[in-house]
Amino acid sequence: MGFGRRKDTASRPWRLSAKLLIVSSIVTILGFSAICANVMLDMRRSEEELARQTLENLASGIDSDIARNVELYDLSLRSVVSNMEAPEIDQVSKALRQLILFDHAVTDRHFGAIQVFDSAGKLVVDASTLDPPPENRSDEEYFRVHRDRDVGLFISRPMLHHGTFAIVLSRRITGEDGRFLGVVAGSIRFSYFHDLFGRLHLGQNDVISVLRRDGTVIMRTPFDLDVIGKNLGDVPGVKRALSEPSGSYTGAGSPNHPSRLYVWRDGTRPLVVLVAKPWDDIFRLWRIEATRIGAIIGALALFVLGGALFLAREISRRAEAEEKLEELATTDALTGLRNRRKFDAAIESEWRRAARQKRPLALLMIDADHFKTFNDTFGHQAGDEVLIGIAICISDSVRRAGDCAARYGGEEFAVLLPGLSPSQAFASAETIRLKVEQWCGETAITTVSIGVASMVPDANSQWTAMVRAADEALYAAKASGRNCTVLASGPKLSLVA
Repeated sequence: MGFGRRKDTASRPWRLSAKLLIVSSIVTILGFSAICANVMLDMRRSEEELARQTLENLASGIDSDIARNVELYDLSLRSVVSNMEAPEIDQVSKALRQLILFDHAVTDRHFGAIQVFDSAGKLVVDASTLDPPPENRSDEEYFRVHRDRDVGLFISRPMLHHGTFAIVLSRRITGEDGRFLGVVAGSIRFSYFHDLFGRLHLGQNDVISVLRRDGTVIMRTPFDLDVIGKNLGDVPGVKRALSEPSGSYTGAGSPNHPSRLYVWRDGTRPLVVLVAKPWDDIFRLWRIEATRIGAIIGALALFVLGGALFLAREISRRAEAEEKLEELATTDALTGLRNRRKFDAAIESEWRRAARQKRPLALLMIDADHFKTFNDTFGHQAGDEVLIGIAICISDSVRRAGDCAARYGGEEFAVLLPGLSPSQAFASAETIRLKVEQWCGETAITTVSIGVASMVPDANSQWTAMVRAADEALYAAKASGRNCTVLASGPKLSLVA
């Protein structure tokens, strides 16, 4: 189709603006989402670090309390061992011996009485009485261990000791010649651990475990008899806790238990404290906050995107409306071709382009023959139909994208043909003339006369010169009997029929 049938490009900036608005909105949403995601990840890392520090402090506090009491009790055991190794201890009275042995012994409601057993496991001295009842502990683990070798302080497995659950702390009594003379033993009741853990504010799923150096569970909260005394030394996490001074790991106590963060401090002591908190509890507040912020960001994203789409639609509608207005403003209402205003703008633009590219630009000036007489004879309505028919013939003959067919005024038409040489422009003019002649048929309603001008613009020339040349050629065609084409051959307006 000709330029007169082609859509104007004025709407393209609006379409680009609508697309740019949507793209920029999406980029903005993604940018804010990325920032919020980064902030939420930082908050998650902060929650994890805070939980780790809190558990480390808790483990350190519990470990220090247990270690202090074990050390105090061990000092009492050491004192008894030291005094029992004195040769004259057997020569004093029971009351004096009791005073010598247990004068510096610590006492507490959670500590059991210190007892002394001979090499056969028989009870010989009891801090709670001058006349202890017969008792033999030769079959106990702690007695057998000390009998076989000197292990220093030995902490037993949880056991029923004197009617209450406790752990037994014991030391070997060794003679000057290295002989095994017996065992000094005392106990720390479970009530100590219950009282210690009861003072803490723990979460429902928090776990505190006190382990012996071989991985045996000494105490646990929440209290579970099925776990107390169980050896967990082969569990990878527990093995780490027993081999490293401090640290943490993630694991689950069993397939049915949630994954927890386990933390320990000072794993070199006789008893190791392992504190655990479920990750679900650690991140509970973070998840609530993340969900709230995510919902807000999602709502804002939908609002921004919805607003962008709405504005983009309005921009597109406005662009279409302006395109239609532009179409109406530059289109001849009767023929559908471009009007004189659009033609003047097009020839100005094409003239500059042709000058830059050093290419020819051709112009056809077309006039309906005897139109005034026909109009006066058959009326204006019939005259309008003739003009519409001529416009259709022109449009069917001019189909390139850069061509511009326009109603120049009254019964006169103009066709701008970029890039056509004089011979090519003449051929196009003849095509239009013959098509109009064929459309008129034998009735010879009307014909057209065409003036053709083609030239390569230069910096010193004006497009009005080409219009003048085409006009002169048109007048020459009319003077030659009409229904013919005349080509303006050059700047001096010499004409070739």
